[in-house]
Amino acid sequence: MQKKDWGERMQKTRRWIGSTLIAAIIILLASFSTLVHFITDYQWFKELGFDQVFLTKLMTQLKIGVPLFVLLTIFIFLYLQTIKKDYYKKVQTAYQGIDEKVINRIALGGAAFVSFITSASFTGNLWFELLTYLNTTSFGVVDPIFGKDISFYMFQYPLISQIYTTIISFVFLLTVITLVFYLVMMGLRRPTIFEVNDSPDEIHLRRGLNLENGKKLLHIALRQLLVLGVIFFLVLGLGYYLRTFELLYSPRGVAYGASFTDIHVTLWVYRALMGLAFLSAILLVVGAKGKKMRLALTGPALMIAFGILGGFVEAGVQNFIVAPDEISKERQYLEYNIQYTKMAYGLESIEEKDFPGEQDLTAQDLEENREIIDNIRINDYRPANQFYNQRQGIRPYYQFNDVDIDRYMIDDEYRQVFLAAREIDINKVNEQWINRHLKYTHGYGAVLSPVNQVTAEGQPQLLIQNIPPESKVEGIEIQRPEIYYGELTNHYILTNTQEKEFDYPKGDQNAETLYEGTGGIRLNGLNKLLYAIRNGSLKMLISGNVTGDSKILMHRNINDRVQKIAPFIHYDEDPYLVISEGKLFWVIDGFTLSSNYPYAQPYIGERANYIRNAVKVVIDAYNGTTTYYLADEKDPVVQTLSKIFPQLFTSMAKMPEGIKAHMRYPQEIFDIQSDVYKLYHMNNPEVFYQKEDVWEIANQLYERKEEVMESSYMIMKLPNEDQAEFILSIPYTPKGKPNMTALLVARNDGENYGKLVTYKLPKQKNIYGPMQIETKINQDPNISKEFSLWGQQGSTYLHGDLITIPIKNSFIYVEPIYLKADNENSLPEVKRVIVAYGDKVAYEETLEQALNKLFGTVKEEPQAPTEPAPIIEGEPQNINELIVRANHVFNQAQEAQRAGNWADYGKYIDELKTILERLNQQETAE
Repeated sequence: MQKKDWGERMQKTRRWIGSTLIAAIIILLASFSTLVHFITDYQWFKELGFDQVFLTKLMTQLKIGVPLFVLLTIFIFLYLQTIKKDYYKKVQTAYQGIDEKVINRIALGGAAFVSFITSASFTGNLWFELLTYLNTTSFGVVDPIFGKDISFYMFQYPLISQIYTTIISFVFLLTVITLVFYLVMMGLRRPTIFEVNDSPDEIHLRRGLNLENGKKLLHIALRQLLVLGVIFFLVLGLGYYLRTFELLYSPRGVAYGASFTDIHVTLWVYRALMGLAFLSAILLVVGAKGKKMRLALTGPALMIAFGILGGFVEAGVQNFIVAPDEISKERQYLEYNIQYTKMAYGLESIEEKDFPGEQDLTAQDLEENREIIDNIRINDYRPANQFYNQRQGIRPYYQFNDVDIDRYMIDDEYRQVFLAAREIDINKVNEQWINRHLKYTHGYGAVLSPVNQVTAEGQPQLLIQNIPPESKVEGIEIQRPEIYYGELTNHYILTNTQEKEFDYPKGDQNAETLYEGTGGIRLNGLNKLLYAIRNGSLKMLISGNVTGDSKILMHRNINDRVQKIAPFIHYDEDPYLVISEGKLFWVIDGFTLSSNYPYAQPYIGERANYIRNAVKVVIDAYNGTTTYYLADEKDPVVQTLSKIFPQLFTSMAKMPEGIKAHMRYPQEIFDIQSDVYKLYHMNNPEVFYQKEDVWEIANQLYERKEEVMESSYMIMKLPNEDQAEFILSIPYTPKGKPNMTALLVARNDGENYGKLVTYKLPKQKNIYGPMQIETKINQDPNISKEFSLWGQQGSTYLHGDLITIPIKNSFIYVEPIYLKADNENSLPEVKRVIVAYGDKVAYEETLEQALNKLFGTVKEEPQAPTEPAPIIEGEPQNINELIVRANHVFNQAQEAQRAGNWADYGKYIDELKTILERLNQQETAE
């Protein structure tokens, strides 16, 4: 017997060891990938100098999650032990061969399982809310109903609300595990519920239920559920208290936020239900002790009845008291909505100015505003992007992803420019691993062109072009043109390997290089193995090209890069390139967003109702250095983030001046503000309620379709200002009307950065809006005739962006007209420039000619005859006259060719031939 027992024990031990090893291997394999990612992510954050940012989340989760898990496990285990003891004590049990330790293990396992789910859910989702709660920054503004600082709603209420939800879920889980535990115990130690009697006459009693034991079992279960019920109603009462704050986000009334009915009815319904919930908890205890079921259920019944009654009262008050006198009842709450919406979107500080919209501009006015004229954009960024890719792509694998708009000093003049980075599209590179990860590692250089100049072909005039970059502008040279970090760099690369990197194409051979930057993580020690596992690349591990001195550069896409570093910030989708001190930098605007600002109208299509441009992220295109500059240090949200992540943010004062000079007010936040401002420029509650003065963003024709205008950057001298500046603007029209009513402007330069100004036009007279100008253009007989001609010659005309330009107290409109041949590879070319002023429209080959025609700045040039005058044989003409004539006819031939007018082209060529023959005769005669 002893040997047999010993053998069985050994066999059980071996089975236990085997099972443990298998489980350990499974857990190790499952967690190994996570461990590799953790180590490599930590190294990446540390390389950027943000290791504390990376560890903040982990340390917070551990500090909260581990103690919470332990405490909940102990609490639930002791709770289940109490159930077990009561069960054994009060109910006679029949031993089923199960050791009590097994039940304890089941209780401990169940407790650990529920605790893990609860703590993991809490810390996994709420670690950030917890940190913002602990690092709250005051707004210095209180809500108008409860008098709490806005910081309570922005930083504290979200956590409290989530804790409430977690507690409710925990009570539900505890109820489930209580019932499950009872079933488990009944299965393992079944209560004696049968009367045993061997008499054949009383065999039915053996199968009958022992009512006494059944009642005991029910009594124990009900007592446990009673405790959970009391906890539930106490928590429910807390929930109704919290719901009172949610009224500040009510959509019921005429505007977002608590309305008349919410404050005078719903608020008191919630308070009453809160009291009834607490009363229900008391009555539940009293009723259970007195065995009075009706009394125990009185509280829940009252809550249900009062909730139904409250719903009828709310509907009645809304329909029969508020609706007939809505403006009077809701006036105060409309004021709150207007006030807090403006604060949430930064609209309360918009400076409003009257703009007379007169029509008295003179040639002298234009000369006095030459800075504006010299920066009028006659090219659009979309056709410019096509031109860059076709003419400056150089090789199929080079790609210009986007064209950015900025300003630079060119020849001592403040000039607006287009700028684009030449990156490598890895999808157009041979798929070999060496090519994609070791060879073609970086883009090269950029192109730059002024927005107001085009070539004779109607294309952007390049000031920086080619590979290596050639600059025609003194002071704007690119000395470090390599782009290792950009918008298209979506894959990892290995540098400093035995394989030299492709630098740029150079004749029959390619120039090669080795990376000299500071970016990347060395693949020495175990790193080579770790990163090979992370990227699933056996070739990285076995390649002889990869040495201990090699580096891996990851997360090179600048948009993905900032998201990984700080996902709690919302980023502008349009990074822009800056040339500073011979280097290339990317700038990305970062926004703080929230949906918790009381009374603030959520933006259409977005949950958020609060936004600030709080951060400017600057990324070195060569080294990958990423710096988060505090652009709005007054923003309480970013102040709170600075307390949580002190390592992340840098003062704006430390930004290099060469980069600071190119800070732009971001279009994304401006577009949101301009959209909200369509309604919230109205301050009077009655006007707001009646929607008497709703604005719309103006429409224009772009290409051949009507569309809503985009906000546009331009250099202009604002009315009553001393010098031109870089601004962002959008025009408004009244809702349903085409005339212009206002112009919203964001200033970008120096101390005026971020200031918003609205130029409001007089309502008593009509000032043409963009679509009215478009209509006048299309109705002009000379213009429409040429448009029709272009459309019939294998080509088509396209409208460019219509630019609205305030000069002194007037507006002028400028629009380029493109001509595009009907073939896939053709580029749009600027062929005409339209200037509109008041009722007048000028349609000329250049901007200066159009301005001259409208304002008479120079004598109008004589119109060239539609048909060149034929050269009459025998007519006396000298060589100089013939040369001038030949040059003129040649230009006309080129124009006819571009327009697809082949009949006129043939006439001009024949005439040119005649002129050349006469020239030859003249030279022979001399």
